[in-house]
Amino acid sequence: MAKSKLTSEKIESLVEQISRTYQGDSGINFIDTANLPVRGKIIEILELLTELLFPGYTGKRTVTKSNIRFIVGDILCQVYTELSEQIEKAYKYRCRLENCESGDCRLLAENVTRYLMSQLPQIREMLKGDVKAAFRGDPAAQSYEEIVISYPCITAIAIYRIAHELYVREVPLIPRIMTEYAHARTGIDINPGATIGKNFFIDHGTGVVIGETTVIGDNVQIYQSVTLGALAPAKGQALRGIKRHPTIEDNVVIYPDATILGDITIGKGVVIGGNVWIKESVPAGVTISTPHPDLVYREHKAKKTKKVRSS
Repeated sequence: MAKSKLTSEKIESLVEQISRTYQGDSGINFIDTANLPVRGKIIEILELLTELLFPGYTGKRTVTKSNIRFIVGDILCQVYTELSEQIEKAYKYRCRLENCESGDCRLLAENVTRYLMSQLPQIREMLKGDVKAAFRGDPAAQSYEEIVISYPCITAIAIYRIAHELYVREVPLIPRIMTEYAHARTGIDINPGATIGKNFFIDHGTGVVIGETTVIGDNVQIYQSVTLGALAPAKGQALRGIKRHPTIEDNVVIYPDATILGDITIGKGVVIGGNVWIKESVPAGVTISTPHPDLVYREHKAKKTKKVRSS
């Protein structure tokens, strides 16, 4: 078969065809749009923030008691410069959509960046509790260091706690970029709008979904493939701004594959078994489980072997 060559005429034709698909689009083109945060830069900033939250964790800097103050100061200066630039782009993007002409995007970005930096000590204290909860909740855990270095839930929760602070300050785009990056890395999908209390542990983590208006109390432990979701997703944008996800009160345990949907409340101390589907509120202090399935046992029939005659 003769090879087809990509001639200059074919390239020109393809350029024309592809270019025509850009016309009139809104939201999927990034042409003439300088005011958009850069995903790669956001990820780099997250790595810097991770170094502040878990010094020495990345191995990029050798951290000692004698140099830690210099390292922290250096990272803070870099985060302030780079994050405020990206937040300014996000604000300008929103201004472009809303035809805003206030001209205060830079000032707003610097204020929000300073706010996030002021929250880092509190975020770090929250993460200490999350690591302790993981150690207490997982008998396979050997040390706090193992949890920080290897457990996907700590990565997902740390990034969520950073992104949430930007979400509450109504920063466009960036909080979701952060948590979706964590989702891609860990398989744990936490919307930055969710409100999550102290000592939170996600065991294993793969497939966990926590929706935007979810509220989770203190000392909650959930397992893989748990969904804290919303009802009637077909209504789409009509539900924006409405509380549509569950409230999980303190000291709740939710086992694998449980699905909890809608603006309902799971009371304090509840234990929810695996594979449970819940759409109504649950009172405090109860255990919910599905009926024990009927198991069918069949004996394996022995295979007959043919005798081979010896010659």
